[in-house]
Amino acid sequence: MFGKIRPFIFKFDPETAHNLAIQALKFNLMPSRQKYNLKHIETEIFEKKLPNPIGLAAGFDKDAEVYNSIFKLGFGFVEVGTITPLKQYGNPKPRVFRLEEDQALINRLGFNNSGADLIQSRIRLNPPKGLFGINIGPNKDTKNKINDYLIGLRKFYDLADYITINISSPNTENLRNFHNEDELNDLLDAINNEKNLLKTSVPTVLKISPDINDKEIEKISKIVLKYNIPAIIISNTSDRTRDDLKNINKLEKGGLSGKPITKKSNLIINKFFKNLENKVKIIGVGGVDSADSAYDKILNGASLIQLYTGMVYKGPGIAKTISEDLNDLFKKKGVTNISEIIGTKK
Repeated sequence: MFGKIRPFIFKFDPETAHNLAIQALKFNLMPSRQKYNLKHIETEIFEKKLPNPIGLAAGFDKDAEVYNSIFKLGFGFVEVGTITPLKQYGNPKPRVFRLEEDQALINRLGFNNSGADLIQSRIRLNPPKGLFGINIGPNKDTKNKINDYLIGLRKFYDLADYITINISSPNTENLRNFHNEDELNDLLDAINNEKNLLKTSVPTVLKISPDINDKEIEKISKIVLKYNIPAIIISNTSDRTRDDLKNINKLEKGGLSGKPITKKSNLIINKFFKNLENKVKIIGVGGVDSADSAYDKILNGASLIQLYTGMVYKGPGIAKTISEDLNDLFKKKGVTNISEIIGTKK
């Protein structure tokens, strides 16, 4: 069905099409997906069971408007945001670009969202009906980025199953400086102190850039273990990886997502998996649009999967399709549980 209407949807600019999708979900105009017993792909994280490992990445439901409708599409978990303390418009439009020949997007949205207060109220009025993550970040013009993360933590620690500390967007100036050893130590130390003050054990997850080298991977891994971070998300969009792209939009500034970053994402997942010695779960993101691509992420070390661009090109039924196909693939290969094959790629 989606394949038939996609040409019509793609006549709209990407941001308009996205807003129409949000409205359709608000009014339940997208069909719910029947639940199936897919026991081979059942999993758990943060001591909670999931029907499948396929999650929707942050960036789609930025303002936490439709997460319960997204659960109905068959996603095992949903992450909203990125949410900043204060409302902000983001970067000037146009700021999202399709690269159809490459099955990719480039965006330079810049954390556009309605701000923590409004979104906090919205979530309180509409409790999530599944594993729910909230992705937080700093305002563009803030004078203290670390304090902005602490504000986000205070606003959402009692509403989320986990909170993602987003240090990886290429569209907020100097945000990726938090990949540096001293800056990351300062940030995680401040977050741990704030969690102690709040008396909360909510899991805090780190979202990492794909544009880092082996030395940075080693340093970040040590810091993640030092602060007992239970999971990391690998990765966000890339401001590189343009050489083999076909679409003219490859010249646009911003973060690249979709199929072209698949190999880069998988490689970094595998390197982190080896460095983290199976002590930290990895949520793998980047180019997932099928059971095979999800399977590759798992072999490289991902315990769970997130996607976004794949849904743009494959439609709202993608989570259900991947889950069913992945369950069948596991049965075919004699895999009874995801844990048997995580990180088994040499």
